[in-house]
Amino acid sequence: MSLESALESLRRGEFVLLSDSETRENEIDMVVAAEFVTPEHVARMRQHAGGLLCIAIENSFAASLNLRYMHEILSESPIPNKEMIMGLAPYGDHPTFSLSVNHYQTYTGITDRDRSLTINEMAKIYRAENSQKKFVSSFKTPGHIPLLIASQGLLAARQGHTEMSVYLAQLAGLIPVTALCEMMDAETYAALSVEKAEKFARHNGIPLIDGGELLEYAKVN
Repeated sequence: MSLESALESLRRGEFVLLSDSETRENEIDMVVAAEFVTPEHVARMRQHAGGLLCIAIENSFAASLNLRYMHEILSESPIPNKEMIMGLAPYGDHPTFSLSVNHYQTYTGITDRDRSLTINEMAKIYRAENSQKKFVSSFKTPGHIPLLIASQGLLAARQGHTEMSVYLAQLAGLIPVTALCEMMDAETYAALSVEKAEKFARHNGIPLIDGGELLEYAKVN
């Protein structure tokens, strides 16, 4: 499907599937704009993706909230063994994990309703006055949804699902905050293959975006 069909899907509050390179994670993520997330979105990601549900946020937004990468935070903390801190992943990138959060109005934080609230409210912070103060008063950590900080420069700096999903949200004219979840395969106990993802996409009418093609588009545009 075309990039425009994917952007239209995001603008309607619907999913897109997003693949990265075979030389990276070689995974497919279900992605939706955070501002539209409902409990149904969370339930579908839990049922049809099954990986780790995260919130990806644009780099300057993260900076405005005084957020940092978790590996940087841990490197300055007195943990028992610094060798435990994730450096480069096997595919060559630093992890984009920051804090994990729950919105203060959640109960356990893990239900579909609780996680959709956390995701929605994170998107709202983007346009809030004094966003850093609002963030501190509205969220608690540790929580049930990891925040992922997109690299400064997005795809020019790192070509992960974090950066690609935020880039898609920007192209769609949406708040650069997304919810994303890796698609797993209960038959192989591995990541869902591109072939199976294509079949799922056709059956459910969801655009599937090839990460390599998106990178080429970004270079030209």
